[in-house]
Amino acid sequence: MAKKENLFNLDFCLSLILITIGAVMAAISLELILIPNSMIDGGMNGVSIILNTLFGGSLGLIIFIINLPFLILGYKQLGKKFVFKAGYGMILFSILLEIFGSYEPIIDDTLLATVYGGILLGVGCGLIIKNGGCLDGTEIVAILINRTKSISVGQVVFAFNVIIYGIAIFILGAERALYSLLTYFISYKVIDMVSDGFNSAKAAFIITDDGKQIADAILKKLGRTVTVLSGEGIISHGDKRVLYTVITRFEVPILKDILDETDESSFVTVFDVSEIIGNHIKSKPKAI
Repeated sequence: MAKKENLFNLDFCLSLILITIGAVMAAISLELILIPNSMIDGGMNGVSIILNTLFGGSLGLIIFIINLPFLILGYKQLGKKFVFKAGYGMILFSILLEIFGSYEPIIDDTLLATVYGGILLGVGCGLIIKNGGCLDGTEIVAILINRTKSISVGQVVFAFNVIIYGIAIFILGAERALYSLLTYFISYKVIDMVSDGFNSAKAAFIITDDGKQIADAILKKLGRTVTVLSGEGIISHGDKRVLYTVITRFEVPILKDILDETDESSFVTVFDVSEIIGNHIKSKPKAI
């Protein structure tokens, strides 16, 4: 029987603190560095900045409204903890954009803004991703697509951003759009370093007494098949089940949530996978 989920434990509260720090850094990067220098972020936040440039209004409110449908989309598919963290990060980010929007820019040199804005944005987003949240609805869609198709999270996000920056050429001009694209590449690499590569494949070995409930939850929430191996505890002398699955870095926090909800006594190791050969290990998730 699944245990009642305890959201507000120490680890969860610590993750919210780090998401808060990440949201502050990302908001400073946008409002005090990038936007004053006519540069944009990628994803739905980039769409929001373009709309704000064309029609005015509250940038924070536009970002929240545009990202809200993606948050609702991910509610049933990605779990309560992920959506709570993502929603918290998005709401806080929107509020901070309004607060910092009344301050003077801290950098007025385009090249310095590109570099340091990208670094600050990357560290902020990296902290949020590492702690199981996100600031952009594009990432939620990318995860859902990645669950059923042989397309990585990074490929989906990159393809979407190519379209965004292509549109930005006509709105901001070619020079500013190219500077924005350079900022994106810088922030992407920093996110990769901070979050330990959210697009990279991770293999997880889960040792438990009865793995059926965990395996079913992984298939249902992540759309990943699980290989079950038999094992024996040297000290306990009992039969064990060893579950093997491959996920993305972005899905590691969701896997932790699954284990918290089903079997806190399980022992898990997660490590990098350098290459995957064959039809990956995806399976279409069951209807919820």
